[in-house]
Amino acid sequence: MRPGGGSLAAVPAHGEAHDPGLGARLNRLRAAVLGANDGVVSTAGLVVGVAGATDARGTLVTAGLAGLLAGSMSMAAGEYVSVSTQRDSEKAALAQEKRELATEPQAELVELTELLRGKGLSRELAHEVAGQLTEHDALRAHAEVELGIDPDDLTSPWQAAAASFLAFTAGALLPLLAVVLPPPSLRLPVTVGSVLAALVLCGWAAARSGGAPVRPAVLRNVSGGALAMAVTYAAGSLLGAAGV
Repeated sequence: MRPGGGSLAAVPAHGEAHDPGLGARLNRLRAAVLGANDGVVSTAGLVVGVAGATDARGTLVTAGLAGLLAGSMSMAAGEYVSVSTQRDSEKAALAQEKRELATEPQAELVELTELLRGKGLSRELAHEVAGQLTEHDALRAHAEVELGIDPDDLTSPWQAAAASFLAFTAGALLPLLAVVLPPPSLRLPVTVGSVLAALVLCGWAAARSGGAPVRPAVLRNVSGGALAMAVTYAAGSLLGAAGV
């Protein structure tokens, strides 16, 4: 019975749907947003810096495309190496756990029991749950509880590399198009305005996907991008004035 004399069965379900893959999808979304943000900032800094030295459209296109390709390939390669290392570590940890389960099953059962006790279960309940999990799928139980790994969902380096490449490219296209499509007199204001608007959107999306306050994230994002463009434009203007 619940307080007030009502039956527990009378308590309505709160209706919240739990999605076990939500966290992974949010992490991928956040990575995509940050990749696009990198593409916007780095390419904007490059083309604005070149625009400070020259207004030749061909030079701006060449610089922007070179920055886009170099940045996207660098992001993809870095992500591939990083995620490959992570995947290798996950596979090695799973292989070690499999060996330990084969050679020391009782010790592994005790270890799983203690891990479950650390999560707040009583000794008796932890032992019972550990036994049932071990009987159902011992490797999965240890992988998820002890290692925090889903054996059926290891990270994919190729997917991560492709996602980073596409995200950076999508972000880099905005300042590149903004600086080469308008007439010379409007290139700088159009580029700066569109980049700042994109940074507001990226900051908002990153904050929302991570459940963080939006205002500080947007202000940091816009301030960083604006500073990057200001510095590179000043450097380009000085070099252009010097005839370099």
